[in-house]
Amino acid sequence: MACVSCHQAFYTRCSTNEKGQEKNKQKLNCVKINGTKSFSPSKVDLLNQNSGFAITSVDAEANVYITKEQFRQNIPTKKQLVDPFRQGVITDEGVGYRQTVVIRSYEVGPDKTATIESILNLLQETALNHVWMSGLLGDGFGATHGMMRNNLIWVVSRMQVQVDHYPIWGEVMEIDTWVGASGKNGMRRDWLLRSQATGLVFARATSTWVMMNQQTRRLSKMPDEVRAEISPWFIEKQAIKEESPEKIDKLDDKARYVNSDLKPNRSDLDMNHHVNNVKYVRWMLEAIPDEFLENHQLSNIILEYRRECGSSDVVQSLCQPQQVELIKAGIQQNNYNCLNGYSFSSGILEGNGLLESLNQWPCSYTHLLQIKGKSKNEEIVRGKTTWNKKLIDTPFPP
Repeated sequence: MACVSCHQAFYTRCSTNEKGQEKNKQKLNCVKINGTKSFSPSKVDLLNQNSGFAITSVDAEANVYITKEQFRQNIPTKKQLVDPFRQGVITDEGVGYRQTVVIRSYEVGPDKTATIESILNLLQETALNHVWMSGLLGDGFGATHGMMRNNLIWVVSRMQVQVDHYPIWGEVMEIDTWVGASGKNGMRRDWLLRSQATGLVFARATSTWVMMNQQTRRLSKMPDEVRAEISPWFIEKQAIKEESPEKIDKLDDKARYVNSDLKPNRSDLDMNHHVNNVKYVRWMLEAIPDEFLENHQLSNIILEYRRECGSSDVVQSLCQPQQVELIKAGIQQNNYNCLNGYSFSSGILEGNGLLESLNQWPCSYTHLLQIKGKSKNEEIVRGKTTWNKKLIDTPFPP
């Protein structure tokens, strides 16, 4: 229910000819929204949600009842092939989705490149727009009509993002996304981000999603009616191929970097009333020293989600560098000839050359976010990040 009050003339605009518009433009004395208390006249356009034009004609002395839905665009109930407002199209023989996006000024950091949080937000937005165009979207956060009937919502259980290049401010990108089966009760969603002008691939991402009961907050099996809704959209294609997903070890209080007493803000909550997963990544990265972040760029991130985080939870971020372990493993496995896939000449290995060169190779961190409890702490998400030394030159000149 909503009630608005203002003191201007109130008109409706009709989708007829010019004369018809003038004829049907009438001053109104009283308007009610959802049957609530009337308010003084104001100037408003009532638009039909199917055509985009007003079709309402009212008597000057009549009370007009406006439902809440008339002030917003209706969710499509049928499949759309093109969405000109979001610059999106259906691809892959009718089941994939491609959207053109432009990197905005508020999506980049000090180096004029998009932040990892901005990239994750774009992944989420294109995924939801894909469901929007499918005609399956109910009045929920990506939930289908069958999910709404069963009181189910989507939750992400695992995500991996590989970044080869970071788009700069003003870059025009194409983001492809599609879905596939993941076991009996899960769904996989993949993304591919590339330059519209050159086709250069910026990033790849893959994720696994499961269903949760919105009331009990427990994971649920996929109902047959939901499977029937989404299975026709499944594609056997992967942006990142993983033969065996890498396991992330759990950190303890002995982690080198600890950031405690993190509290969610009201703005951190999504439509499902829990902290958005992009906020988790921000908490993770804030535990890494600034000196490291200034000279390194994230190239890969893996996230394993364990439970949701609410607005009243107090969160602790743990972070442990893995550089020493990677160095030892590389030296022992490759007999001083290769370190984590990178070969070294004999000249580098002599004297202090090895130690100097190690600073130029990717570094890795293990992360853990946990809720601080009185008796025990509860895991929210485990993570692993891999980093490259920042290059002076960007893929495209600023």
